[in-house]
Amino acid sequence: MNFDFDGVLLALSFALDCVEHDLLGVETNHGKRVAALAILIGDRLGAISDGGDKQLLSACSVMHDCALTEYVSEEFGGSFERAAKMLPSDMGKHCIMGEEIMQLLPFQYFDVKNVVLYHHENADGSGAFGKKAEEIPQKERLIQMADTVDAAFDTSSLNDAKIQEIREYICKYSGEFFAKSEADALLSLLDDDILSRLANDNIDAFLNELLPGGNISCTPPQLVDFASAFAKIIDYKSHFTRNHSIGIAQKAMKMARFYGADEELAAELYFAGALHDIGKLVVDRAVLEKPDKLNAGEYLHIQKHAYYTHKILSQVKGLEEITKWASHHHEKLDGTGYPFGLKANQLGKWERLLACLDIYQALTEERPYKASMPHDKAMEILNDMSKSGKLDAQIVEDIDKVLA
Repeated sequence: MNFDFDGVLLALSFALDCVEHDLLGVETNHGKRVAALAILIGDRLGAISDGGDKQLLSACSVMHDCALTEYVSEEFGGSFERAAKMLPSDMGKHCIMGEEIMQLLPFQYFDVKNVVLYHHENADGSGAFGKKAEEIPQKERLIQMADTVDAAFDTSSLNDAKIQEIREYICKYSGEFFAKSEADALLSLLDDDILSRLANDNIDAFLNELLPGGNISCTPPQLVDFASAFAKIIDYKSHFTRNHSIGIAQKAMKMARFYGADEELAAELYFAGALHDIGKLVVDRAVLEKPDKLNAGEYLHIQKHAYYTHKILSQVKGLEEITKWASHHHEKLDGTGYPFGLKANQLGKWERLLACLDIYQALTEERPYKASMPHDKAMEILNDMSKSGKLDAQIVEDIDKVLA
């Protein structure tokens, strides 16, 4: 399967930004600004030799905090409030988790090993793993510097006063947080108007100019690994649903094989199942975590996640079919679903399948406010919905056979 590499980065950056904003209060487009800053500093140093270097830097910059949701769930019981108070010494744990996710991604054209692992190291060895600047490859140092500066100062809105603050900060911590060569390069960039293009209105176009473009090709196993990595990010947003997306992805692949799909199509359905709830990264965490029944306003708010799944995935050329399958998982055959109110003649087989599997998975998984439902009870509900014209009756029958 082929799809646009840069489009994937920009789409996933949007989703991950929502997580960082929720946890750390970091302003939107943080990952994109880290990527742009790292590339600019690297260019100024003459450290970027080709488009592959830019893709490596941009990919790792966008993904540098990809494990935050998993880390918060595992280490802080899902409490973003407790996690926001974590000490610098705690940073290493989420770096290790992030490194594990990075190794699942299809970056076959360049080596991403240790780039995310060491993105919280300081030049003097005072970082999470005690590595000094000379022990860390330059790409890791570029990302660490860009991340630190943007998180501290929000480079999306620069003015003379803020630039002076950044200048003083870099000078103060040159040789301590930052290697002197990178510090000097960023200081020289502060005199350049190019940094004004880090503003939120400009950053997408600016990053597109910096990146070389091109498609990435994935084998079916690579696509499954890629999808599994992002399912972890999505599901850990709420500890109520930590296995939801993976569960749907696995069942979608199983059903695809039942229908005689080849390995590529089965992997694409796995991908759609794994990313169907990527839009939940945009949804208010308080609504996702509410243990009681949602009120009308909260229900309308959470419904937005399917639209955001469409918005995020539709940015990526090559994922057109997967985008439909993933973002239409709450549509109903009678037109009463969301986000688009599609009817039977507008919904294909795989969209219908994911709609059924989403309901089945939600019914059969345990939540803090309910026990898991056995297969037979879940099928009673699905059968009732098919009889009322909401779900595909044949697919419901097939799910009963395959998943019993």
